Amino acid sequence: MSEAIVRGVPIHYEVIGEHGSWIALTPGSRRAYDELVPLARAIAARGHRVLLHDRRNCGRSGVAIEELGSEHEVWADDLHELGRQVGAQQMYVGGSSAGARLALLFTLRHPAASQGLLLWRVTGGSTATHELAETYYGAFSKLARAGGMAAVCDSEHFRACIAARPANREKLMAMKPQDFIGVMESWREKFLAAAELPVIGATEAELRAIRAPACIIAGNDRIHPPPTARKVASLIPGAEFHDDVVEKRPDDDLKPQWDAKEWQAAEPKMARIFGDFLECVDR
Repeated sequence: MSEAIVRGVPIHYEVIGEHGSWIALTPGSRRAYDELVPLARAIAARGHRVLLHDRRNCGRSGVAIEELGSEHEVWADDLHELGRQVGAQQMYVGGSSAGARLALLFTLRHPAASQGLLLWRVTGGSTATHELAETYYGAFSKLARAGGMAAVCDSEHFRACIAARPANREKLMAMKPQDFIGVMESWREKFLAAAELPVIGATEAELRAIRAPACIIAGNDRIHPPPTARKVASLIPGAEFHDDVVEKRPDDDLKPQWDAKEWQAAEPKMARIFGDFLECVDR
């Protein structure tokens, strides 16, 4: 495990594997990368190097609530700079949910650095957009309005960030509540603007313009609905699509939320799918 200063923010990261193509994987929500270690090891065992990192404002990395674009654009640009620092000038970029959005934006913003996309549980639709906008941004704005930055620090998410890196509390407490709220509301509005897009993070035209090869695994819940995955796969030229990695459910009978145990059990199959895809593209 290592740390780099990326655009002024300490970023905690790990590289699994010693040779081969670079793959960067990112989890969903604002979770730390730990859940991806078993999958990363399985992919690395097939001759690759996997870069895992805690994004800013996540896990063991530093907190920096700054309006430098949408939150996912900030994360995409951070990953591009982290890749440069570790010697990964080109990478396959992948992830689930928020990590998939990061990967798409990385490819759109830094196309020369993206060798391909490994996406699972992609997010789209009005229901997902509005629910997640409240979870990621609206809820924190309400906390700051009601109790200032002390209430933000005491939230479940930022309390964990502070436990992992105590200096994060000082960084948060130094912010004026109105400045924190301003960034959260800006990020929220940018997120809500994606409600009618085929996938949160990209327009139809942008998806059609992607030239990086893509491998997409569909979700089976209403936040990561299969129609969104199918739409993305139909728009990215030549995308490889899989909808049978977890329980395949009718579009009108999706799970209310993703099942972590179900996806954990599916990791060996995911590793085979992604590994075969990487070998094909590398050839």
